[in-house]
Amino acid sequence: MKTTLLKLSVICLVTTALAPLPLLAKHHEAGERTAIDVAITKAALTAAAGRSDQDKARDASRKPAEVLSFLGLETGDVVLDLIASGGWYSVAAAIATGPEGKVYAQNPAAALQLRDGAYETEITARLAANNLPQIERLNSEIAELGVPDGSIDVAITALNFHDVYNGFGAPAAIGMLLALKAKLKPGGVLGVIDHAGDPDGDNEAYHRIDPALAVAAAEAAGFTVERNDELLAGTDDDHMTNVFDPATRGKTDRFILKLVKPE
Repeated sequence: MKTTLLKLSVICLVTTALAPLPLLAKHHEAGERTAIDVAITKAALTAAAGRSDQDKARDASRKPAEVLSFLGLETGDVVLDLIASGGWYSVAAAIATGPEGKVYAQNPAAALQLRDGAYETEITARLAANNLPQIERLNSEIAELGVPDGSIDVAITALNFHDVYNGFGAPAAIGMLLALKAKLKPGGVLGVIDHAGDPDGDNEAYHRIDPALAVAAAEAAGFTVERNDELLAGTDDDHMTNVFDPATRGKTDRFILKLVKPE
């Protein structure tokens, strides 16, 4: 799906995953934090005036409140949305973490140039419509995020990991996970959402990944892994169809990995 946009970033990442990165201004310390309430978050997402009807309609299949709750998001948390594309998840996370939180919506340059700049147009319009001061755009490469080490409570990357693994192999995928692990606070969480593929399927052609391969890469990067196959289960998905097929798009089985950095 985004193989082209990841190419230069991932190649660079394999050799620079643990290099010191420039720091951003330190975000203010939040007050007492509590785990997000799913019902309250769902209501806030529905009521948000800046979210379009189309964005709200996606909640039914993407279940952002439930996903972010599964990942352990708390109010006031600092969140990194890696390869945010049009920023749909960035907005959802910002509403969930609240005004005392912080959300970095990161995109590499190539992502913003795809489809004649469609993602640039989309994220610009979406962030303007929602007017959430806790969101900060990061137009940066994966290997040079510009986020301080040990500063992120929850990172999330949705429907991107298969491109790294399928396009560049396990070493590159592990390298990306190591780079993100360095950004997490001790006990911080990286959420990986992706289209489920079968072990013997043509997952590169179908834009999928065998969840077991993602788990193995995460464990190799030193994460504790919790896997959820039920929350984003699709509708009659045989795992053997391209995710962009009109009959399948938006209905795939998606798995979630909750990757926890050791304390």
